[in-house]
Amino acid sequence: MNTQARDIFSHRKYWPHKFGPATELPMTREEMDILGWDSCDIIILTGDAYVDHPSFGMAIIGRLLESQGFRVGIIAQPNWHNVEDFQRLGKPNLFFGVASGNMDSMVNHYTSDRKRRSDDAYTPNGEAGKRPDRATIVYSQRAKEAYKGVPVVIGGIEASLRRIAQYDYWSEKVRRSILPDSKADLLVYGNAERAIVEVAHRLAGGDKITEITDIRGTAFMRQGIPEGWTVIDSTSIDDEVSLEHPEANPYIDTTKQNDCEKSNKEAVAKIEKENEGAAQVVFFDHRPKNIDRETSVIRLPSYDQVVEDKYLYAHTSRVFHLETNPGNARALIQRHGKRDVWLNPPPVPLSMSEFDKVFELPYTRKPHSAYGDATNPAYNMIKFSVNIMRGCFGGCTFCSITEHEGRIIQSRSEDSIIREVETIRDTVPGFTGNISDLGGPTANMYRLACKSPKIEASCRRLSCVFPGICSNLDTNHKPLIKVYRRARALPGIKRVFIASGLRYDLAVEDPEYVKELVTHHVGGYLKIAPEHTESAPLSKMMKPGIGTYDRFKQLFDKYSAEAGKEQYLIPYFISAHPGTTDEDMLNLALWLKKSNFRPDQVQAFLPTPMALASAMYHTEISPLKKVDRLKSEHVGSVRDSGQRRLHKAFLRYHAPENWPVIRQALKRMGREELIGNGKQHLVPAWDPSKPRAKSTGGSGSDLHHRIRGKQGSKGPVKGKGGRGGRGKGRKGGAPAGKR
Repeated sequence: MNTQARDIFSHRKYWPHKFGPATELPMTREEMDILGWDSCDIIILTGDAYVDHPSFGMAIIGRLLESQGFRVGIIAQPNWHNVEDFQRLGKPNLFFGVASGNMDSMVNHYTSDRKRRSDDAYTPNGEAGKRPDRATIVYSQRAKEAYKGVPVVIGGIEASLRRIAQYDYWSEKVRRSILPDSKADLLVYGNAERAIVEVAHRLAGGDKITEITDIRGTAFMRQGIPEGWTVIDSTSIDDEVSLEHPEANPYIDTTKQNDCEKSNKEAVAKIEKENEGAAQVVFFDHRPKNIDRETSVIRLPSYDQVVEDKYLYAHTSRVFHLETNPGNARALIQRHGKRDVWLNPPPVPLSMSEFDKVFELPYTRKPHSAYGDATNPAYNMIKFSVNIMRGCFGGCTFCSITEHEGRIIQSRSEDSIIREVETIRDTVPGFTGNISDLGGPTANMYRLACKSPKIEASCRRLSCVFPGICSNLDTNHKPLIKVYRRARALPGIKRVFIASGLRYDLAVEDPEYVKELVTHHVGGYLKIAPEHTESAPLSKMMKPGIGTYDRFKQLFDKYSAEAGKEQYLIPYFISAHPGTTDEDMLNLALWLKKSNFRPDQVQAFLPTPMALASAMYHTEISPLKKVDRLKSEHVGSVRDSGQRRLHKAFLRYHAPENWPVIRQALKRMGREELIGNGKQHLVPAWDPSKPRAKSTGGSGSDLHHRIRGKQGSKGPVKGKGGRGGRGKGRKGGAPAGKR
C-alpha cells in the first residue's frame, strides 16, 4: 500500500453538491424537506447529542462528507429498543455510518470501580442512559434490521479500540473483534477522514462494499488469503524459532520435551493449512529479506488462542503496537472462527492543508437547534477552545490516544488557528474575550516531529520520549510560542489559556516556551501529570522520572515569580496501575505529604481496550519487550477491590475516611512509625468516628484545616501546590475519556 495519499478535497463532488451546505445537518424528515432533499446519501448514527463543532466526531465526518457533495443526515442518540428511530430519515442511498460518540460507551457509563455513572457530558442536560452499553454493536445491528442490504460502516474510538480481539475490563474476558459482533460491513479506524471519503466515493461510483478491501485505515472480515500474498506468522517472533528448530518455540510447553517437536510440526501444518492460497508462509524473525510490503500480511494469534493463552495475548499486543507506523506497517489478520479479521495498515496522516480545511468547514459551532435551551456539558467545556493538533508520540501505556490517533503529529497552520480564534470572537454567543484552550491531546506537541522523514517512516519505537527523548526528535517550541503570541495579541482577546495536558519533559527542553506559558497562559493553576513518583510503576507507564517534574517546577516557580504571579501546579497521579505495589503507593503518599499536595479527586487505573497497560493488567506479562515464557517480566496487577481502594486511599491520605484502611495497611507493612499525631506521621492514631479529646498535637484534622487556611476546603497550599480533578487525555478540549 502506497504511503502517498490523494488530497481528500481533490475528488470530484457528488451530484447533490448543487444543494449547497446545510445550515445544520438534518435530524428529521421535516428538516430534509426544507433543504429540498428526497433522501439522504449517508446517515450517521451517534451516541452523542449532535453538536456541530469540530471537537465532535459526527460533526467532522458529517461536514466533510457534505463538502464532497453527499447529503448527510444525523440520527443522534436513537432509541435502540426498536428500529423505528433508525428509520427516521428513511433509507440511506449509500451507507449508515455508526459510532458510539466521542467516548467509548463503556468508559462513558462506568467508573474504574465498575460503578454506573450518574451523568453523561455528551447528552443534553447531562442526562444519563441515552445510549446503550457497547453502543456501536447495538446501533450497527439495529441499522441492519431497519434496512436490509444497506452497508454499515463503523468507526470512532469504540470501534478503533476493538478492531482485534481485546481484553474487556467490564466483563473480565477477552472479547472478539467488534466486526463480527456488530455484523458491520467495514470498520474505519483512527481519524477516519481519508478512509471515509474514499469509501463514500467508491460506493457512489458503483463499487460494492465487499469489493472495498484496499483502503488504508479500514478493517473487514475475509475468508482465505488472496492469491499472491505472503503470510508472516507472528507467533515465531522470538529468536531461534524456525521450522528446523521447532523445540525453541517459546509457546510450546517445554516441560514435555518429548511432545515438543510433534506439537510444533502439528502447529506448522495447521498454519500452512489455514493460509492455503498464500504465495508463501514465513515466520516473523526468519522471513526472507525484501518481501514486498504491499502484499505481505502478519498473522496474529487467533481469537481462540489469545483467549486461552495469556502469553499469546501479550505477544499479540506487542506485535500490534509495533505495526502502527503508517510508513512501515503491514496488514494484520486474526482468525475468528472460520474467517479472518483483516486490518489494512494505518491511514496516511492529513497534510497541514487538509487539516486546515477539515477544521474550517461551515460548522455552526453549537448544538443542534432541536435541543433548545438544554445545556450540553461537553460543549460548554470546549466552545471557546481551539484544536491545533492531533496525535501523540508519548506512548503512555495506559492511554489510548496513540492506538486511535497515531504517533505522528498532525498540526494546523498558524493562520488557520488564528482564523478560528477570530471566528469564536466574532460569532460564538457568550464570548467574553477568553480563549479557554489552544491544544489537543497534548498542549505542546504542536509541529513536533522527527528530524528525518526517512527515519520517521522506518521507526518502530513505542515512544519518542521514553526512556529518554529521542535524539532524532525536534523539540523546538518556537512555532507554538508564535501561535500563542499572535493569538493573545488579537483585538478583543483578553486571555488565551492552555488547558490541555502539558508534556513537561518536552517543555523543559525549551525554557522560552515555559516562560511564555507561565507568564501569559496560566490562569492560576496548571495541570501536569507526573502520574507517580516511583520508578517501577513509571517504567510500566513509560513516563519520565519525578526528577523531570522537579526541573519543570523550578522553571514554573521561577517564571511565575518573575511575572509577579501566585500560581500553582495541579499534579495528577494514577493509583492501581500495573506494576504498582503497596510500597510504591506509600512512597507516593509520603511525597505528597512532604510537598503539601492534597488531591481532592484521584484517578484509578482503568484498563481500556488494546492499551499496552491493559495487556499487562490482563496477562501480568510485560509486552514492552519480546514475550517469552521463561524470560518475560512478570507485572503485578492490582485487581483485588480492597487493594484498589487502598491505593486510592494513599493518594487521599489526608481524608479522615481513609485513615482506618491506611493504618491497617501500615501495620501490615511494618510501618507503624508513620501512625501518630506528629508532623512526621502520615495518618493520626485517633479514630475519626469517635469523639476526640482536645489535642495539642500538630497533625490530624487540625493540620488539615490549618493547611487549607483561608483558601477554603478546595484551595491549594499557599505557595506549595494545588488540587483538581482529572482532565488529561482530551481531544480539542473535550472531556476526559481516552485514557
